[in-house]
Amino acid sequence: MSRHRLSKKGRYIAWATAGVVGVAGAGFAAQTSMAATAWPAQKTYTGRAFDTCTAPSLTAMKAWHTGFYGAAAVYIGGKNRGCAQPNLTKSWVKSVGTTGWKLIPLYVGAQPPCQKSANPEKFTSATAASVGASNAKDAVAKASALGMKAGSPIYLDMEPYDIADKACNDAVLTYVRSFTKTLRNATYRGGFYGFSSSSAKAIATATNRTDLPGNLWYALWDKKNTTTADWPWKPDQYTDHSRGHQYMVNSKETRGGHTITVDRNAWDAPVAIIG
Repeated sequence: MSRHRLSKKGRYIAWATAGVVGVAGAGFAAQTSMAATAWPAQKTYTGRAFDTCTAPSLTAMKAWHTGFYGAAAVYIGGKNRGCAQPNLTKSWVKSVGTTGWKLIPLYVGAQPPCQKSANPEKFTSATAASVGASNAKDAVAKASALGMKAGSPIYLDMEPYDIADKACNDAVLTYVRSFTKTLRNATYRGGFYGFSSSSAKAIATATNRTDLPGNLWYALWDKKNTTTADWPWKPDQYTDHSRGHQYMVNSKETRGGHTITVDRNAWDAPVAIIG
């Protein structure tokens, strides 16, 4: 079981090659109209990506740049982030970008009131909108401080919860909409990481699409490196370079003499704009 997002107490589990292109309008299919701000072109990466709890050292990142992976997810902030990030600095971001890596910013925000995991920060039905906005402002500040420019995506990490609990699910959607709208107002693209059986499903199947994130990263641990063959929802959803798929977890791998335990992802979605 992957333990990259939540604290050492672990997750509550609710279910028993590469290229970069500029896409001006991609990733907004699920969002409402954009403000008049001139949006930077989306930077899209297509290929394998990895995520791991603590950002590896610059030496390890250089050793791992062999062509197998082209992008790495990094946990930029959130009170529920499970690991310290001694390596994750603005200079590290710039250096790994110069090496050729693409980065996927991930923010571990407040979690649902019905979630069974113990977390430092949760929202309630009453606080969902305000906490979503404050979390998004913090996420933007963290991304900007790392040199991830406006136009970059920020993927909100939502761990599993009981989506059949209507009050809880409604609170989650309120929180996510507030988070995404606040990102958009700051000219950052909305993204969402969740489980195909719960949190991601709630986003993909929501009837009201207003202010939902335009990029969906789904956890489905079927060991299939694809964002299409096992896509669980309507085939016309998130089709404009807007999908990520976490397909394998806790893979202990050695490259260039450096061993890291990672989760593997198939990626066809926006990555950070750095420079």
